[in-house]
Amino acid sequence: MSTKKLWGGRFQEQAAQWVDQFGASISFDQLMADEDIEGSLAHVKMLGHTKILPMADVDQIVAGLNGLREDLHAGKLRFTVENEDIHMNIEALLTERIGPVAGKLHTARSRNDQVATDFHLYLKNRLPQVIDEITTLQKTLVEMAEKNVETIMPGYTHLQHAQPISYGHYLMAYYQMLKRDKERFAFNMKHTDIMPLGAAALAGTTFPIDREYTAKELDFGEVYPNSLDAVSDRDFALEFLSNSSILMMHLSRFCEEISMWVSHEFKYLELSDAYTTGSSIMPQKKNPDMAELIRGKSGRVYGHLIGLLSTMKSLPLAYNKDLQEDKEGTFDTVKTLLPSLKVFNGMLKTAKPNVERMKQATENDFSNATELADYLAAKGIPFREAHGIVGKLVLKGIETHQNLQDMSLEELQAASPKIQEDVYHDLKSEVAVERRHSFGGTGFDQVRLQIKNAKKELGE
Repeated sequence: MSTKKLWGGRFQEQAAQWVDQFGASISFDQLMADEDIEGSLAHVKMLGHTKILPMADVDQIVAGLNGLREDLHAGKLRFTVENEDIHMNIEALLTERIGPVAGKLHTARSRNDQVATDFHLYLKNRLPQVIDEITTLQKTLVEMAEKNVETIMPGYTHLQHAQPISYGHYLMAYYQMLKRDKERFAFNMKHTDIMPLGAAALAGTTFPIDREYTAKELDFGEVYPNSLDAVSDRDFALEFLSNSSILMMHLSRFCEEISMWVSHEFKYLELSDAYTTGSSIMPQKKNPDMAELIRGKSGRVYGHLIGLLSTMKSLPLAYNKDLQEDKEGTFDTVKTLLPSLKVFNGMLKTAKPNVERMKQATENDFSNATELADYLAAKGIPFREAHGIVGKLVLKGIETHQNLQDMSLEELQAASPKIQEDVYHDLKSEVAVERRHSFGGTGFDQVRLQIKNAKKELGE
């Protein structure tokens, strides 16, 4: 029994249905239906422009494709596994609608350059959405930072209290991470904005096509200059998955801290009820589930990056069926990334910092030890010696249950006669933060400068 596939002229046997299902991609690549129709419209218009097809055929095909697009948007199109992928499904539906002339659409084109073009268009249409969501989150960070320039909190290294910092400064650190994320996605646009169409299967075509015309129709900035590379390149998708992984890592780090900050031990933040859940057995619980979910989804995105890298690592030129594995992970990453950014933005925007608790946490520790060391260094004592003096005072404080600012002047002067009454001013948390005015530091004026620059970058 011969096959009924559109490519089946030389085949005599029909694959079993379960084999067809294994090989088919329509279950997921139907997400590119709009892009497939868009690419086909540009291609057939080019075929008319170059007189490869008569305009009567072109007009008929264009009308049929526009009708399919209307049905797609109305949810009326039905795709089948028998037609394998979105390209064959659209062609089959077009043939049902306008007859055999639909077969002329595939002149000077292969599914290899067709799917690559669809995939480029898919990401090209979604990268601006990702960039917009990042920008929205950046604006929220700036808004929250501006309200909390003088909110004092502990800064950490090794998850140990290090030095007091501005909560606004802390928030602006994540703004900078997102700025780099946005720059990476913007650069990703450059490699997504290259058109493979016209490369055909791998070697180009004998027809006098005009690739620049097609690129203009599809709003591509460039055309692949090598047909082998055009059909086999997935660097743009790898860049997207890599950039997404770094972005999710940044969100995950923030979510890790949020999960700590809302705990009973910290109580630095209070999340809105709209972004938390309760327990089925413990009535008092308020769980930061949205933060935990975003943190967990970072691993999902990492997996898609490793998956595609592993798929690509051994592929000889040019097209191989393995490349069918490039889409599900990318589609899922888009589906994961956009809501993660939206949920995170809402969660952060409605979070309330516990200002008193944060400041209190900087006053019952030794996070002002560096202030005392700097104080002594400013008095002419070599910093390394000053470090040792303060270290001994910290040890004394641990043994006597005293903070540095609670020690008497006599006790402090016993460690160094250079210490005077003015030291108590320098040991205050807010003073410690305010005085750190080196560029990029946590000093209030520096944080305000960061916010001012951020607003300029965001066009506010």
